[in-house]
Amino acid sequence: MTGVQPLEPVDENWQKALAVVAHPDDLEFGSAAAIARWTAQGKEVVYCLLTSGEAGIDGVDPAECGAVREAEQIESARIVGVSSVEFLGQPDGTIEYGVALRRVITAVIRRYQPEIVITNNFRDTWDGDVALNQADHISTGRATLDAARDAANRWIFPDAGDQWTGVRQVWAGGSPQSRHAADITDTFDLGVQSLKAHKAYLDGLNNPDFDPAEFLESAARATGTRLGTTYATRFEVFTP
Repeated sequence: MTGVQPLEPVDENWQKALAVVAHPDDLEFGSAAAIARWTAQGKEVVYCLLTSGEAGIDGVDPAECGAVREAEQIESARIVGVSSVEFLGQPDGTIEYGVALRRVITAVIRRYQPEIVITNNFRDTWDGDVALNQADHISTGRATLDAARDAANRWIFPDAGDQWTGVRQVWAGGSPQSRHAADITDTFDLGVQSLKAHKAYLDGLNNPDFDPAEFLESAARATGTRLGTTYATRFEVFTP
């Protein structure tokens, strides 16, 4: 592993986190096993999904798809110990970064008052090279990072709830620029189960060879090697 930089453990000295991502399944393709670790420690984690994933299954009309994917997300969250799941009704596939999106996320942060905010990778790629990220992920992550700062400024979006200055860090899961990680060795299987709960979505991929455990293990094992554990999930850590 010459030239591969070791990762530092994320700071787990906190009690409440808010996860803000674009779609149902976004957390399950990376961070869910870490969330299972934290809920097992007695921490509280809340999920906020900007969309219902209504445009995510090619063979299912969005009018029907959204409800299916919401139900799958709620079950997936339950598996890793999360009981609070909110869907914010943004348009799947066409989320736009900007002031309006920052206001929506600022309101959520002020309402739930987390110490840690979790989002997805918002870099252009997943590997720092050619594996392109998706536009909704990029817009959501960037707006979430900005909203963590906005929430602390009483003069920005005064109509979006009371000022909250308690966000200590924002963690972007799966970023190619990650320098931190969480050990998921003991909760890896729960992460696999949570991804499998998105059955309609996975079936809609029309890839009979896709194996959720195999997919997650590949990244988790490589990240674990850099952390010094069997399995781990990587995060890029920001201080608002």
